[in-house]
Amino acid sequence: MVCVYMGHGCFPPKSLCKCSHGERRTAEVTEVAAGLPLESRAEKPAFKSYSRIKGRDPNGEARTLLKRVLRVQMPQEAADSSGLTVSVDIDAACSDGSGTGKPCRFTCLRRSPVLFFGVVTGSCYAVQTEQATLGCEEWNPWEGDEKNEHRQRVKTSLQILNKSTKGKADHRVQIWGKAAIGLYLWEHIFEGLLDSTDVTAQWREGKSVVGRTHYSFITGPAIVPGYFSANVNNVVLVLNGREKAKVFYATQWLLYTKNLVQSQKLQHVAVVLLGNEHCNNDWMAQFLSSNGGFVELLFIIYDSPWINDVDVFQWPLGVATYRNFPVVEASWSMVYNERPYLCNFLGTVYKNSSRQALMNILKEDGYDKLCWISAREEWQPQETNESLKNYQDALLQSDLTLCPAGVNTECYRIYEACSYGSVPVVEDVMTAGRCGNTSAHHRAPLHLLKTMGAPFIFIKNWKELPAILEKEKTINAQEKIQRRKMLLQWYQHFKTELKMKFTNILESSFLMTNKG
Repeated sequence: MVCVYMGHGCFPPKSLCKCSHGERRTAEVTEVAAGLPLESRAEKPAFKSYSRIKGRDPNGEARTLLKRVLRVQMPQEAADSSGLTVSVDIDAACSDGSGTGKPCRFTCLRRSPVLFFGVVTGSCYAVQTEQATLGCEEWNPWEGDEKNEHRQRVKTSLQILNKSTKGKADHRVQIWGKAAIGLYLWEHIFEGLLDSTDVTAQWREGKSVVGRTHYSFITGPAIVPGYFSANVNNVVLVLNGREKAKVFYATQWLLYTKNLVQSQKLQHVAVVLLGNEHCNNDWMAQFLSSNGGFVELLFIIYDSPWINDVDVFQWPLGVATYRNFPVVEASWSMVYNERPYLCNFLGTVYKNSSRQALMNILKEDGYDKLCWISAREEWQPQETNESLKNYQDALLQSDLTLCPAGVNTECYRIYEACSYGSVPVVEDVMTAGRCGNTSAHHRAPLHLLKTMGAPFIFIKNWKELPAILEKEKTINAQEKIQRRKMLLQWYQHFKTELKMKFTNILESSFLMTNKG
Protein backbone atom coordinates (compact mmCIF):
# COMPACT_ATOMS: atom_id res chain seq x y z
CA MET A 1 0.00 0.00 0.00
CA VAL A 2 1.15 3.55 -0.68
CA CYS A 3 0.12 6.44 1.54
CA VAL A 4 1.13 9.98 0.63
CA TYR A 5 0.91 12.26 3.65
CA MET A 6 0.62 15.94 2.88
CA GLY A 7 0.08 19.13 4.81
CA HIS A 8 -3.70 18.79 4.92
CA GLY A 9 -4.43 15.14 4.39
CA CYS A 10 -3.46 11.63 3.54
CA PHE A 11 -3.65 10.35 -0.02
CA PRO A 12 -3.52 6.61 -0.81
CA PRO A 13 -4.04 5.00 -4.22
CA LYS A 14 -6.90 2.55 -4.67
CA SER A 15 -7.58 2.46 -0.95
CA LEU A 16 -8.27 4.84 1.91
CA CYS A 17 -5.84 5.95 4.55
CA LYS A 18 -7.25 7.86 7.51
CA CYS A 19 -5.26 10.84 8.67
CA SER A 20 -5.05 11.93 12.28
CA HIS A 21 -7.69 14.57 11.63
CA GLY A 22 -9.91 12.26 9.59
CA GLU A 23 -9.44 13.49 6.02
CA ARG A 24 -9.62 10.89 3.23
CA ARG A 25 -8.48 11.52 -0.33
CA THR A 26 -7.08 9.57 -3.26
CA ALA A 27 -4.05 9.87 -5.45
CA GLU A 28 -2.23 8.12 -8.27
CA VAL A 29 1.35 7.07 -7.60
CA THR A 30 3.42 5.64 -10.45
CA GLU A 31 7.13 4.97 -10.85
CA VAL A 32 8.94 6.83 -13.59
CA ALA A 33 12.42 6.77 -15.01
CA ALA A 34 15.15 8.54 -13.11
CA GLY A 35 16.73 11.24 -15.21
CA LEU A 36 13.88 11.74 -17.67
CA PRO A 37 12.94 15.39 -18.19
CA LEU A 38 9.67 16.45 -16.63
CA GLU A 39 7.80 16.55 -19.96
CA SER A 40 8.84 12.96 -20.73
CA ARG A 41 7.72 11.85 -17.29
CA ALA A 42 4.30 13.26 -17.97
CA GLU A 43 4.12 11.42 -21.29
CA LYS A 44 5.30 8.08 -19.89
CA PRO A 45 3.88 7.89 -16.36
CA ALA A 46 3.96 4.09 -16.19
CA PHE A 47 7.56 3.65 -17.33
CA LYS A 48 9.78 2.06 -14.68
CA SER A 49 13.51 2.47 -14.33
CA TYR A 50 16.04 1.75 -11.64
CA SER A 51 19.40 3.39 -11.31
CA ARG A 52 21.84 0.86 -9.81
CA ILE A 53 24.58 2.24 -7.59
CA LYS A 54 27.42 0.32 -6.01
CA GLY A 55 28.22 1.51 -2.53
CA ARG A 56 28.74 0.66 1.10
CA ASP A 57 26.27 0.89 3.92
CA PRO A 58 27.04 2.53 7.31
CA ASN A 59 28.51 -0.82 8.50
CA GLY A 60 31.01 -0.86 5.64
CA GLU A 61 29.39 -3.78 3.81
CA ALA A 62 29.12 -3.64 0.01
CA ARG A 63 25.57 -3.18 -1.24
CA THR A 64 23.82 -2.82 -4.57
CA LEU A 65 21.41 0.07 -4.26
CA LEU A 66 18.42 1.04 -6.32
CA LYS A 67 17.15 4.56 -6.79
CA ARG A 68 13.41 4.58 -7.41
CA VAL A 69 11.63 7.69 -8.61
CA LEU A 70 7.94 8.15 -7.95
CA ARG A 71 5.51 10.48 -9.66
CA VAL A 72 2.76 11.48 -7.25
CA GLN A 73 -0.32 13.01 -8.89
CA MET A 74 -2.71 14.67 -6.47
CA PRO A 75 -6.32 15.68 -6.98
CA GLN A 76 -6.79 19.31 -7.98
CA GLU A 77 -8.03 20.41 -4.55
CA ALA A 78 -4.84 19.10 -2.98
CA ALA A 79 -2.58 20.68 -5.57
CA ASP A 80 -4.12 24.10 -5.10
CA SER A 81 -1.95 24.58 -1.99
CA SER A 82 1.67 25.28 -2.83
CA GLY A 83 4.75 23.77 -1.27
CA LEU A 84 3.16 20.73 0.36
CA THR A 85 5.51 18.17 1.86
CA VAL A 86 5.18 14.62 0.60
CA SER A 87 5.92 11.52 2.67
CA VAL A 88 5.58 8.19 0.90
CA ASP A 89 5.36 4.79 2.62
CA ILE A 90 5.75 1.84 0.26
CA ASP A 91 5.32 -1.89 0.79
CA ALA A 92 6.49 -3.47 -2.44
CA ALA A 93 8.58 -6.13 -4.09
CA CYS A 94 12.11 -4.98 -4.85
CA SER A 95 13.43 -6.00 -8.23
CA ASP A 96 17.03 -7.16 -8.16
CA GLY A 97 17.34 -7.37 -11.95
CA SER A 98 16.88 -11.14 -12.03
CA GLY A 99 13.13 -10.99 -12.56
CA THR A 100 12.43 -12.00 -8.99
CA GLY A 101 11.04 -9.85 -6.26
CA LYS A 102 11.90 -9.67 -2.57
CA PRO A 103 9.82 -8.17 0.23
CA CYS A 104 11.01 -4.64 0.72
CA ARG A 105 9.85 -1.58 2.63
CA PHE A 106 10.71 1.97 1.68
CA THR A 107 9.97 4.92 3.89
CA CYS A 108 10.86 8.23 2.28
CA LEU A 109 10.32 11.77 3.51
CA ARG A 110 10.71 14.34 0.76
CA ARG A 111 10.03 18.03 0.91
CA SER A 112 9.26 20.83 -1.52
CA PRO A 113 7.62 18.96 -4.37
CA VAL A 114 7.30 20.84 -7.63
CA LEU A 115 3.80 22.03 -8.47
CA PHE A 116 2.66 22.63 -12.03
CA PHE A 117 -0.80 22.62 -13.55
CA GLY A 118 -2.45 20.73 -10.71
CA VAL A 119 0.21 18.01 -10.51
CA VAL A 120 2.56 17.49 -7.58
CA THR A 121 5.71 15.70 -8.65
CA GLY A 122 8.11 14.50 -5.97
CA SER A 123 11.05 12.10 -6.07
CA CYS A 124 11.33 9.34 -3.52
CA TYR A 125 14.75 7.78 -3.12
CA ALA A 126 15.09 4.42 -1.37
CA VAL A 127 17.96 2.18 -0.33
CA GLN A 128 17.51 -1.53 -1.05
CA THR A 129 19.58 -4.12 0.80
CA GLU A 130 19.24 -7.87 0.91
CA GLN A 131 17.85 -7.66 4.41
CA ALA A 132 15.96 -4.43 3.60
CA THR A 133 16.94 -3.01 6.96
CA LEU A 134 18.14 0.45 5.99
CA GLY A 135 15.73 3.39 5.82
CA CYS A 136 15.96 5.54 2.76
CA GLU A 137 17.18 8.59 4.59
CA GLU A 138 19.67 6.84 6.89
CA TRP A 139 22.24 6.56 4.13
CA ASN A 140 21.85 8.51 0.92
CA PRO A 141 24.91 8.19 -1.36
CA TRP A 142 23.16 10.10 -4.18
CA GLU A 143 22.37 13.20 -2.09
CA GLY A 144 24.24 15.52 -4.48
CA ASP A 145 22.51 14.00 -7.49
CA GLU A 146 19.18 14.39 -5.72
CA LYS A 147 19.71 18.11 -5.21
CA ASN A 148 20.69 18.57 -8.86
CA GLU A 149 17.56 16.75 -9.99
CA HIS A 150 15.43 18.87 -7.69
CA ARG A 151 16.90 22.07 -9.13
CA GLN A 152 16.31 20.75 -12.67
CA ARG A 153 12.65 19.98 -11.87
CA VAL A 154 12.19 23.45 -10.43
CA LYS A 155 13.81 25.01 -13.48
CA THR A 156 11.68 22.97 -15.89
CA SER A 157 8.42 23.67 -14.07
CA LEU A 158 9.23 27.38 -14.05
CA GLN A 159 9.84 27.23 -17.79
CA ILE A 160 6.37 25.75 -18.18
CA LEU A 161 4.96 28.45 -15.93
CA ASN A 162 6.73 31.15 -17.88
CA LYS A 163 5.06 29.95 -21.10
CA SER A 164 1.70 30.77 -19.53
CA THR A 165 2.95 34.26 -18.67
CA LYS A 166 4.63 34.89 -22.01
CA GLY A 167 4.54 38.52 -22.96
CA LYS A 168 4.66 39.68 -19.35
CA ALA A 169 7.87 41.34 -18.26
CA ASP A 170 10.18 39.52 -15.86
CA HIS A 171 10.46 41.09 -12.45
CA ARG A 172 13.98 41.44 -11.05
CA VAL A 173 14.65 42.09 -7.38
CA GLN A 174 17.95 42.28 -5.55
CA ILE A 175 18.08 41.55 -1.82
CA TRP A 176 20.79 43.28 0.19
CA GLY A 177 21.32 41.11 3.26
CA LYS A 178 22.78 43.45 5.84
CA ALA A 179 21.47 41.53 8.86
CA ALA A 180 21.74 37.87 9.83
CA ILE A 181 17.98 37.42 9.39
CA GLY A 182 18.64 37.79 5.66
CA LEU A 183 20.17 34.31 5.71
CA TYR A 184 16.97 32.89 7.16
CA LEU A 185 15.03 34.54 4.34
CA TRP A 186 17.39 33.30 1.64
CA GLU A 187 18.61 29.88 2.77
CA HIS A 188 15.63 28.66 4.81
CA ILE A 189 12.55 30.28 3.24
CA PHE A 190 13.77 30.63 -0.36
CA GLU A 191 15.97 27.51 -0.11
CA GLY A 192 18.59 29.48 -2.03
CA LEU A 193 22.27 28.62 -2.34
CA LEU A 194 25.17 30.99 -1.77
CA ASP A 195 28.54 31.30 -3.45
CA SER A 196 30.84 31.16 -1.51
CA THR A 197 29.77 28.55 1.02
CA ASP A 198 32.31 29.99 3.50
CA VAL A 199 30.26 31.87 6.11
CA THR A 200 33.24 34.19 6.78
CA ALA A 201 33.60 35.23 3.12
CA GLN A 202 33.64 38.96 2.40
CA TRP A 203 31.11 38.65 -0.43
CA ARG A 204 28.45 35.98 -0.92
CA GLU A 205 25.74 35.88 -3.57
CA GLY A 206 23.00 33.68 -4.94
CA LYS A 207 20.12 33.61 -7.41
CA SER A 208 16.61 32.15 -7.37
CA VAL A 209 13.42 32.40 -9.41
CA VAL A 210 9.92 32.41 -7.93
CA GLY A 211 7.11 32.74 -10.46
CA ARG A 212 7.95 35.75 -12.62
CA THR A 213 10.38 37.23 -10.12
CA HIS A 214 14.12 36.73 -10.54
CA TYR A 215 15.85 37.23 -7.21
CA SER A 216 19.51 37.89 -6.56
CA PHE A 217 20.89 38.00 -3.03
CA ILE A 218 24.12 39.57 -1.82
CA THR A 219 25.57 39.64 1.67
CA GLY A 220 28.89 39.98 3.47
CA PRO A 221 31.17 42.64 5.01
CA ALA A 222 32.33 43.83 1.58
CA ILE A 223 28.85 45.17 0.80
CA VAL A 224 29.22 48.76 1.95
CA PRO A 225 27.15 51.78 0.84
CA GLY A 226 28.70 53.34 -2.25
CA TYR A 227 31.23 50.53 -2.79
CA PHE A 228 29.26 48.07 -4.89
CA SER A 229 27.24 48.27 -8.08
CA ALA A 230 23.47 48.62 -7.68
CA ASN A 231 22.36 47.65 -11.17
CA VAL A 232 18.71 46.79 -10.53
CA ASN A 233 15.52 48.81 -10.22
CA ASN A 234 14.00 46.94 -7.26
CA VAL A 235 15.69 46.32 -3.92
CA VAL A 236 14.79 44.58 -0.67
CA LEU A 237 16.99 45.83 2.14
CA VAL A 238 17.41 43.50 5.14
CA LEU A 239 18.27 45.47 8.29
CA ASN A 240 18.77 45.03 12.03
CA GLY A 241 17.04 47.63 14.21
CA ARG A 242 17.08 45.75 17.50
CA GLU A 243 19.42 48.08 19.43
CA LYS A 244 20.84 51.59 19.22
CA ALA A 245 24.12 50.75 17.48
CA LYS A 246 22.28 48.65 14.89
CA VAL A 247 19.75 51.43 14.30
CA PHE A 248 22.57 53.86 13.48
CA TYR A 249 24.04 51.42 10.93
CA ALA A 250 20.61 50.69 9.44
CA THR A 251 19.89 54.40 9.10
CA GLN A 252 23.08 54.88 7.07
CA TRP A 253 21.88 52.20 4.65
CA LEU A 254 18.46 53.79 4.37
CA LEU A 255 19.94 57.23 3.64
CA TYR A 256 22.20 55.70 0.97
CA THR A 257 19.21 53.95 -0.59
CA LYS A 258 17.18 57.16 -0.46
CA ASN A 259 19.85 58.90 -2.53
CA LEU A 260 19.68 56.11 -5.12
CA VAL A 261 15.90 56.53 -5.37
CA GLN A 262 16.16 60.32 -5.67
CA SER A 263 18.77 59.98 -8.42
CA GLN A 264 16.47 57.47 -10.17
CA LYS A 265 19.00 54.64 -9.90
CA LEU A 266 16.43 52.68 -7.91
CA GLN A 267 12.71 52.57 -8.53
CA HIS A 268 11.17 50.45 -5.74
CA VAL A 269 12.36 49.66 -2.20
CA ALA A 270 11.11 47.27 0.46
CA VAL A 271 12.65 46.58 3.88
CA VAL A 272 12.80 43.43 6.01
CA LEU A 273 13.48 44.66 9.53
CA LEU A 274 14.53 42.87 12.69
CA GLY A 275 12.62 45.23 14.93
CA ASN A 276 13.18 46.14 18.54
CA GLU A 277 12.01 43.44 20.98
CA HIS A 278 9.82 46.03 22.71
CA CYS A 279 8.52 47.17 19.29
CA ASN A 280 10.05 50.64 19.71
CA ASN A 281 10.70 51.29 16.02
CA ASP A 282 9.76 54.96 15.70
CA TRP A 283 13.07 55.76 14.01
CA MET A 284 11.87 53.81 10.96
CA ALA A 285 8.56 55.68 10.51
CA GLN A 286 10.03 58.63 8.56
CA PHE A 287 11.23 56.30 5.77
CA LEU A 288 7.83 54.72 5.06
CA SER A 289 6.01 55.92 1.96
CA SER A 290 2.83 56.32 4.00
CA ASN A 291 4.72 59.05 5.90
CA GLY A 292 6.22 60.65 2.80
CA GLY A 293 9.26 58.38 2.61
CA PHE A 294 10.49 55.99 -0.10
CA VAL A 295 10.07 52.55 1.53
CA GLU A 296 6.95 51.12 -0.08
CA LEU A 297 6.77 47.87 1.90
CA LEU A 298 7.94 46.90 5.37
CA PHE A 299 8.21 43.31 6.60
CA ILE A 300 8.80 43.56 10.33
CA ILE A 301 9.66 40.98 12.98
CA TYR A 302 7.65 40.80 16.23
CA ASP A 303 4.02 41.77 16.80
CA SER A 304 4.35 45.44 15.87
CA PRO A 305 1.20 47.60 16.20
CA TRP A 306 2.12 49.00 12.75
CA ILE A 307 1.16 45.75 11.01
CA ASN A 308 -1.81 46.39 8.71
CA ASP A 309 -1.28 43.82 5.90
CA VAL A 310 -1.41 46.70 3.41
CA ASP A 311 2.13 48.08 3.42
CA VAL A 312 3.41 46.68 6.75
CA PHE A 313 3.52 42.91 7.21
CA GLN A 314 4.68 40.58 9.94
CA TRP A 315 7.78 38.50 9.25
CA PRO A 316 9.10 35.54 11.31
CA LEU A 317 12.17 35.73 13.52
CA GLY A 318 13.39 32.36 12.25
CA VAL A 319 16.45 30.48 13.44
CA ALA A 320 19.63 32.01 14.86
CA THR A 321 21.67 32.15 11.67
CA TYR A 322 24.11 34.49 13.42
CA ARG A 323 24.99 31.47 15.59
CA ASN A 324 25.39 29.33 12.47
CA PHE A 325 22.21 27.32 13.02
CA PRO A 326 22.05 25.28 9.81
CA VAL A 327 19.41 24.42 7.24
CA VAL A 328 18.14 21.07 8.53
CA GLU A 329 17.01 18.36 6.11
CA ALA A 330 14.29 16.08 7.46
CA SER A 331 15.45 12.47 7.68
CA TRP A 332 14.00 9.04 8.30
CA SER A 333 15.64 8.83 11.72
CA MET A 334 14.33 12.26 12.69
CA VAL A 335 10.78 11.04 12.20
CA TYR A 336 10.94 7.42 13.30
CA ASN A 337 13.67 7.08 15.93
CA GLU A 338 12.55 6.98 19.55
CA ARG A 339 13.47 10.11 21.49
CA PRO A 340 14.84 9.47 24.99
CA TYR A 341 13.84 12.83 26.53
CA LEU A 342 10.38 14.19 27.24
CA CYS A 343 11.52 17.78 26.78
CA ASN A 344 14.51 20.09 26.62
CA PHE A 345 15.59 23.57 27.59
CA LEU A 346 19.08 24.89 26.95
CA GLY A 347 19.35 28.60 27.58
CA THR A 348 19.77 31.56 29.88
CA VAL A 349 17.72 31.74 33.08
CA TYR A 350 17.19 35.30 34.30
CA LYS A 351 16.49 35.94 37.97
CA ASN A 352 12.85 36.57 38.92
CA SER A 353 11.70 35.61 35.43
CA SER A 354 9.23 33.00 34.20
CA ARG A 355 12.27 30.98 33.21
CA GLN A 356 13.26 30.78 36.86
CA ALA A 357 9.74 29.63 37.70
CA LEU A 358 10.04 27.00 34.95
CA MET A 359 13.30 25.64 36.41
CA ASN A 360 11.74 25.45 39.88
CA ILE A 361 8.73 23.47 38.57
CA LEU A 362 10.97 21.02 36.69
CA LYS A 363 13.10 20.41 39.79
CA GLU A 364 10.20 20.16 42.25
CA ASP A 365 8.45 17.44 40.27
CA GLY A 366 11.60 15.59 39.18
CA TYR A 367 11.02 16.28 35.51
CA ASP A 368 14.53 17.67 35.18
CA LYS A 369 15.68 14.02 35.24
CA LEU A 370 13.40 13.15 32.31
CA CYS A 371 14.28 16.22 30.23
CA TRP A 372 17.53 17.57 28.78
CA ILE A 373 18.06 20.71 30.85
CA SER A 374 21.13 22.94 30.69
CA ALA A 375 20.67 26.40 32.22
CA ARG A 376 23.10 29.28 32.38
CA GLU A 377 22.92 32.62 34.16
CA GLU A 378 24.45 34.84 31.46
CA TRP A 379 23.51 35.11 27.79
CA GLN A 380 26.20 33.94 25.37
CA PRO A 381 25.97 35.56 21.91
CA GLN A 382 28.13 32.97 20.15
CA GLU A 383 28.07 29.19 20.02
CA THR A 384 31.09 26.91 20.10
CA ASN A 385 31.02 23.85 17.85
CA GLU A 386 30.44 21.75 20.96
CA SER A 387 27.58 23.86 22.34
CA LEU A 388 25.84 23.99 18.95
CA LYS A 389 26.07 20.21 18.61
CA ASN A 390 24.71 19.72 22.16
CA TYR A 391 21.80 22.01 21.36
CA GLN A 392 21.00 20.25 18.10
CA ASP A 393 21.21 16.85 19.82
CA ALA A 394 18.82 18.06 22.52
CA LEU A 395 16.28 19.15 19.90
CA LEU A 396 16.66 15.89 17.98
CA GLN A 397 16.33 13.68 21.06
CA SER A 398 13.40 15.46 22.76
CA ASP A 399 9.69 15.15 22.05
CA LEU A 400 9.01 18.69 23.31
CA THR A 401 11.06 21.90 23.40
CA LEU A 402 10.24 24.36 26.18
CA CYS A 403 10.07 27.93 24.86
CA PRO A 404 9.74 30.41 27.74
CA ALA A 405 9.37 34.09 26.92
CA GLY A 406 12.45 36.27 27.01
CA VAL A 407 12.45 39.99 26.30
CA ASN A 408 9.86 39.06 23.65
CA THR A 409 7.54 36.07 23.37
CA GLU A 410 8.94 35.13 19.96
CA CYS A 411 12.31 33.42 20.12
CA TYR A 412 14.67 31.56 17.79
CA ARG A 413 14.10 28.37 19.79
CA ILE A 414 10.55 28.02 18.40
CA TYR A 415 11.75 27.74 14.79
CA GLU A 416 14.81 25.67 15.68
CA ALA A 417 12.59 23.11 17.43
CA CYS A 418 10.40 22.91 14.31
CA SER A 419 13.49 22.18 12.22
CA TYR A 420 14.06 18.99 14.22
CA GLY A 421 10.45 17.91 14.70
CA SER A 422 10.40 18.72 18.42
CA VAL A 423 7.05 20.27 19.37
CA PRO A 424 7.45 23.78 20.84
CA VAL A 425 5.75 24.37 24.19
CA VAL A 426 5.33 28.15 24.02
CA GLU A 427 4.69 30.55 26.89
CA ASP A 428 1.82 32.49 25.31
CA VAL A 429 2.03 35.82 27.15
CA MET A 430 2.51 39.44 26.13
CA THR A 431 5.86 40.87 27.20
CA ALA A 432 6.60 44.43 28.31
CA GLY A 433 6.71 47.14 25.66
CA ARG A 434 4.59 48.27 22.73
CA CYS A 435 4.21 44.95 20.92
CA GLY A 436 0.80 43.63 20.09
CA ASN A 437 -2.42 45.32 19.18
CA THR A 438 -5.09 43.10 20.62
CA SER A 439 -7.90 45.21 19.17
CA ALA A 440 -6.60 44.59 15.65
CA HIS A 441 -4.87 41.25 16.17
CA HIS A 442 -6.74 39.22 18.73
CA ARG A 443 -4.23 36.39 18.38
CA ALA A 444 -1.25 38.48 19.47
CA PRO A 445 1.37 37.55 20.56
CA LEU A 446 2.77 35.34 17.81
CA HIS A 447 -0.03 36.44 15.50
CA LEU A 448 1.69 35.18 12.34
CA LEU A 449 2.34 31.69 13.70
CA LYS A 450 -1.17 31.31 15.10
CA THR A 451 -2.78 32.60 11.91
CA MET A 452 -0.89 29.96 9.93
CA GLY A 453 -2.06 27.19 12.25
CA ALA A 454 1.16 26.36 14.10
CA PRO A 455 0.73 22.91 15.74
CA PHE A 456 2.34 24.01 19.01
CA ILE A 457 1.38 23.65 22.65
CA PHE A 458 0.52 27.11 24.00
CA ILE A 459 0.41 27.72 27.76
CA LYS A 460 -0.21 30.81 29.88
CA ASN A 461 1.63 29.62 32.99
CA TRP A 462 4.37 27.05 33.52
CA LYS A 463 2.26 25.52 36.27
CA GLU A 464 0.40 23.85 33.38
CA LEU A 465 3.57 21.97 32.38
CA PRO A 466 3.38 18.96 34.78
CA ALA A 467 0.00 17.94 33.36
CA ILE A 468 1.37 18.26 29.81
CA LEU A 469 4.39 16.09 30.63
CA GLU A 470 2.24 13.47 32.36
CA LYS A 471 0.05 13.28 29.27
CA GLU A 472 3.19 13.00 27.15
CA LYS A 473 4.11 9.78 28.99
CA THR A 474 0.86 8.16 27.77
CA ILE A 475 1.35 8.92 24.06
CA ASN A 476 2.49 5.87 22.13
CA ALA A 477 5.31 5.76 19.60
CA GLN A 478 3.07 5.78 16.51
CA GLU A 479 1.20 8.86 17.72
CA LYS A 480 4.50 10.65 18.29
CA ILE A 481 5.69 9.73 14.80
CA GLN A 482 2.52 11.13 13.26
CA ARG A 483 2.89 14.30 15.32
CA ARG A 484 6.48 14.77 14.15
CA LYS A 485 5.43 14.29 10.53
CA MET A 486 2.69 16.85 10.95
CA LEU A 487 5.07 19.40 12.55
CA LEU A 488 7.76 18.96 9.88
CA GLN A 489 5.19 19.19 7.11
CA TRP A 490 3.59 22.26 8.63
CA TYR A 491 6.96 24.01 9.00
CA GLN A 492 7.87 23.36 5.36
CA HIS A 493 4.44 24.58 4.28
CA PHE A 494 4.86 27.66 6.51
CA LYS A 495 8.12 28.61 4.80
CA THR A 496 6.79 27.95 1.30
CA GLU A 497 3.68 30.03 1.97
CA LEU A 498 5.86 32.90 3.19
CA LYS A 499 8.00 32.72 0.06
CA MET A 500 4.93 32.91 -2.16
CA LYS A 501 3.29 35.63 -0.07
CA PHE A 502 6.49 37.70 -0.07
CA THR A 503 6.76 37.40 -3.87
CA ASN A 504 3.09 38.17 -4.48
CA ILE A 505 3.26 41.28 -2.29
CA LEU A 506 6.38 42.56 -4.08
CA GLU A 507 4.91 41.91 -7.52
CA SER A 508 1.57 43.53 -6.62
CA SER A 509 3.25 46.64 -5.26
CA PHE A 510 6.31 47.07 -7.50
CA LEU A 511 4.68 46.12 -10.80
CA MET A 512 1.46 48.02 -10.19
CA THR A 513 3.17 51.27 -9.21
CA ASN A 514 5.41 52.56 -11.98
CA LYS A 515 7.29 55.69 -11.12
CA GLY A 516 7.97 56.46 -14.72
